[in-house]
Amino acid sequence: MDVPNLPDNPQDDIEAYVGLAQQDAEERARARGWTTVRSLPPGAIITMEYLAGRLNFEVKDGEVHRTWQG
Repeated sequence: MDVPNLPDNPQDDIEAYVGLAQQDAEERARARGWTTVRSLPPGAIITMEYLAGRLNFEVKDGEVHRTWQG
């Protein structure tokens, strides 16, 4: 079975988003080339499929507390 060619994620320090306001973080991520930006509350139930180009934020009280790719 052939493995599809997945696009690369943007070269970005995703830990630098921690502590930013949600809107500022989302705008910065899109400007840096992330095609999908997803903001979630702590403990949200989400699907675990990997999506290249997606940056996830865990947001509490309007501030990013955690980030991960996919």
